[in-house]
Amino acid sequence: MRAPRTLSRLVYYAAVVESGSFTAAARQLGVTKAVVSEQVARLEQEAGATLLSRTTRRVVPTDAGRAFHAHCAAILRQCEDAFEELEQTASSPQGLLRIAAPNDYGAAVVAPAVAAFARRYPDCSVALSIGDRTLDLVAEQIDLAVRVGWLQDSSLQTRTIGTFRELLVCGAGFAAAIAGLQDPGALEALPWVAHATHRDTLQRSFLGADDARRDIRIRSAIMIDAAPAVHQAVAAGAGLAVLPDFLVAADIASGRLVHVLPGWRLRTGGIHAVFPPARYRPAKVRAFVEVLLEVEKRRQAVAGPAPA
Repeated sequence: MRAPRTLSRLVYYAAVVESGSFTAAARQLGVTKAVVSEQVARLEQEAGATLLSRTTRRVVPTDAGRAFHAHCAAILRQCEDAFEELEQTASSPQGLLRIAAPNDYGAAVVAPAVAAFARRYPDCSVALSIGDRTLDLVAEQIDLAVRVGWLQDSSLQTRTIGTFRELLVCGAGFAAAIAGLQDPGALEALPWVAHATHRDTLQRSFLGADDARRDIRIRSAIMIDAAPAVHQAVAAGAGLAVLPDFLVAADIASGRLVHVLPGWRLRTGGIHAVFPPARYRPAKVRAFVEVLLEVEKRRQAVAGPAPA
């Protein structure tokens, strides 16, 4: 690979070819004629070829120099275009923003954040992909993914957006079946709606007020592979389920769902913005993260922070 100084000499060479003389090139670049002459001479030495034919009256490229100049001009145009594009994207959010988010948090929080982002930044458009499959951000050309729970890959570039609590819930019509229930062990005999894509979905650990731990193994009456569908099945009276607070808080407040065993805690998880490997993030990505943080903070203010 050529050294960076070799690339900078292309500017001097292109200026000589395009202006027709060392003097004119020096005037154009704001340097002395000697500097231009020295840089072109070193470029010829590194290339191992004569690029310019010099006479007392003019300077013209050789055949090799003419072909070389065509490549130089293309490279310099690409560099100029790249810097112009970089300046535009770095200064203000614009262009298409591709986002991936899971079904539950994507519908409950990310979609409203996308709406707020679109209103605030009309020069941006958004493609939001909702689903529980973990996407390859580079292969799928995703600018930003939102992942909820417990990250498995510690090498990812991430930013924490917030936290959530897992809550044990049932439909209002099922509440009679758990009336007076005080101990998690009694839950094993009841029907559950399980999230099929979660690991260890048939095993649950509860922590009491004194941090006493109770592990139970549940009996799944229904297995569903998407949290919003689990949510609806439970609301319809299918049994018990563990769901994130951001999905069920409103229904608990309205009485459509019942928070079962509120004196016992389940897991607390994280909400993360995940980025493909890059040294710098575009303005559109940074701007959306800030909007998402605002929406999440409003949600936390209503729901209350997750306990440790």
